[in-house]
Amino acid sequence: QVQLVESGGGLVQPGESLRLSCAASGSIFSIYTMAWYRQAPGKQRELVATITSGGRTYYADSVKGRFIISRDNAKNTLYLQMNSLKPEDTAVYYCANPILWDWGQGTQITVSS
Repeated sequence: QVQLVESGGGLVQPGESLRLSCAASGSIFSIYTMAWYRQAPGKQRELVATITSGGRTYYADSVKGRFIISRDNAKNTLYLQMNSLKPEDTAVYYCANPILWDWGQGTQITVSS
């Protein structure tokens, strides 16, 4: 089982940037595909981005070109660099191991002027 702890959330204005981090422990982080999900108020949780153990990435259309997922296997840490943030990016963001179905506690991102 993997323990996941997100950090880096907060309140930002439209157009600004933010970086989320997810510290993983309890398993061999480097061999797993990792993912970021988000859930906005009143909406279903949606996939934002994934990254394989080899570094191959996938992005939802809504964030493509603005968000960058990355990982540092030496530090057992997953990142999400979020640029050009929009109000519709407001949500609770979750780090997840989609293979083991482990989830972090979530971190709130609010984009508002």
